[in-house]
Amino acid sequence: MDARPDHLVALAKERLDAGDPHGAVHVLTELVRTGQAFADAHNLLGTALAMLGRREDALAEFDTALQLNPRYVDAILNRTVTLSDLGRSEEATDAFRSAQRLGAVDHTGFPAPVASQLANLHAALADAYLEAGGAEEAVQQLEAAVALRPEFVDLRYRLARLYLDAGRHERARLELEGITALRPRFTDAWATLGMARYLLKDLDGARAAWDEGRRLAPADARFGPLLGLLSRVSA
Repeated sequence: MDARPDHLVALAKERLDAGDPHGAVHVLTELVRTGQAFADAHNLLGTALAMLGRREDALAEFDTALQLNPRYVDAILNRTVTLSDLGRSEEATDAFRSAQRLGAVDHTGFPAPVASQLANLHAALADAYLEAGGAEEAVQQLEAAVALRPEFVDLRYRLARLYLDAGRHERARLELEGITALRPRFTDAWATLGMARYLLKDLDGARAAWDEGRRLAPADARFGPLLGLLSRVSA
């Protein structure tokens, strides 16, 4: 199974569409345990749990999704419905009212839901450019997406990986340091940050990143070998 978070979310959506919320919960619970789940994974897990009648657990997932992305309209609406189903009508009303505020124009110059949609469209176009061999065009599209929604850590991570692939190591390092500040348990980001620092000949910085990744995920098989190789290179 492809362990990329976005692929696991896509698999969970397929399970839900096929009427298998138990399967979706299984996939998404494993993803959440890794600490690498983004807001869409928590929202989807909440949806699956609600379908199974586990409304309190679903509510906790919607709350987590909104902590990661306060502008997540679907999560707000799902949370509203779940609160209503739990008989918490006043909280449901307050949550429903909060959705109105998302229609206001934000720092992007667009209404918040529109800006989020545009960011995702830029990301989809980046994928299309990559498939066609247009790496630089993909970078430009992801830069536009991140400018619209810098809190969408998954988009920032994809951009950082493209920077690294293009040899723009300093740009990758800066992006990854921003990502780990926002999502300190995102172990993939720590692994990639260590590589960016290593390529910039910052061996101490690489060691610090990989040490943190190993601390967060002791069972992750990447960090031990990387630290061992780094010790031999720096000896």
